[in-house]
Amino acid sequence: MGCCASYPFGEKRIQKKKKKKSVEELRNAEAKNDALLASVPGRMVTNGVGNAVVVHTQQGAKGINQDAVVVWEGFTAGGVQDDDNDNNDTVFCGVFDGHGPFGHLAAQRVRDSLPSKLIHYWHEQLAAVKSSKEEAATSTTQEKLPAAKNKEMVFEAWKKPHLAAYKTMDKELQLHPDIDCFCSGTTSVTLLKQGQHLVIGNLGDSRAVMGTKDENGNLVPVQLTIDLKPDVPQEADRIRQCKGRIYALKNEPHLRRVWLPHEQAPGLAMSRTFGDFCLKDYGIIAVPELSYRQLTDQDQFVVLATDGIWDVLSNEEVMELIASAPTRATAACTLVEGAIREWQLKYPSAKIDDCAVACIYLDDTTVPISQNSKSKDEEAAVTVETADNNSQAVSDPTQLLKEEGANEEVREMPLQSKPVDLSSSGDDNDHEEWLALEGITHANSLINLPTLLSQPNNPGS
Repeated sequence: MGCCASYPFGEKRIQKKKKKKSVEELRNAEAKNDALLASVPGRMVTNGVGNAVVVHTQQGAKGINQDAVVVWEGFTAGGVQDDDNDNNDTVFCGVFDGHGPFGHLAAQRVRDSLPSKLIHYWHEQLAAVKSSKEEAATSTTQEKLPAAKNKEMVFEAWKKPHLAAYKTMDKELQLHPDIDCFCSGTTSVTLLKQGQHLVIGNLGDSRAVMGTKDENGNLVPVQLTIDLKPDVPQEADRIRQCKGRIYALKNEPHLRRVWLPHEQAPGLAMSRTFGDFCLKDYGIIAVPELSYRQLTDQDQFVVLATDGIWDVLSNEEVMELIASAPTRATAACTLVEGAIREWQLKYPSAKIDDCAVACIYLDDTTVPISQNSKSKDEEAAVTVETADNNSQAVSDPTQLLKEEGANEEVREMPLQSKPVDLSSSGDDNDHEEWLALEGITHANSLINLPTLLSQPNNPGS
């Protein structure tokens, strides 16, 4: 009887040791991968200047910097070769805005892991396309498949990799042993430039805006993403169908938030995020809104930025600040400094939000490196942390796409070379309410932490 009574306790200790060992192994593997990423040429996660990209991030007054940014030039180089595409001219940029107690860790983990996952799934997609071409070449009844140069084929080539990468990334955050994303998460806006093709992925309320010239040669903004907030009609419908509640507080009637069905929490100010698993059963999703644009000679640059910029500056003001920068190398810093001035003027009693900017120039001119583009004080003030975190790998990520409804929330913008008119989607009566081209807010992304936060974040517990 003594042996029988002690057996469960002994088995429990064995399971606990195995779990601890597994977690340590995963942490070590993730640290090793992060070290390898740090040595990748063309990859940048701190303030700096690349061949055609300028990056600047600055901590606000709310505490630790929860914004993160990554630039990866030569994104697809060194992997599976594609005879129909030049892998060396592909650039990946991403800006991430964390929120909640572990928001900074979530943003950093997505920054470090999402691009690698996207490359992995792109290689799989490319291998499948190559296999199809070989089969077509051996067939006498079929014509040879066209090169993947046109816009439809480029978009399709990157669509599935984006969906799979985002889905896998969210799953890994849910299983992460060190980052509790039950009531923390991060937005994401990414841009992939391959030759004259742009593929944009959007999750949350960070924004991508292009500067282009009109017929008179004037610089005008073209918003490439929609701010995915609860006041977007399609987003609100999905959240309400899932029993989530949407309403604005009396002291901020302009800002609608997402709440749990029976609790005054968490009050999330966006409708799609990585993490925030307390609301994933109530309409918050991690499926990106994907869009495409083919570049023209009139397109000058694209600005990716977190809401610390857009909360105080309109799209037109952002274009003016970028154009007024003394050099291209100082463009991102000029924009951040302009946003900080607006915070101080418009909301002197509010805490300035974190700001992160990536400015991608679209011509063939290399960004000149100015000696004054990054001072030592700025380098010391803005340090993107690389915490020793770990994400538990999903055993078979490809199965995630096979789940029912995995593609239901993907909105594809019209495939055309002209600027996409985002106001053409949705109810015409709701355009001005939710498009947020000029919208300004200065509120926290979360209001309260739910009482369920005390529960373990491991879904298997």
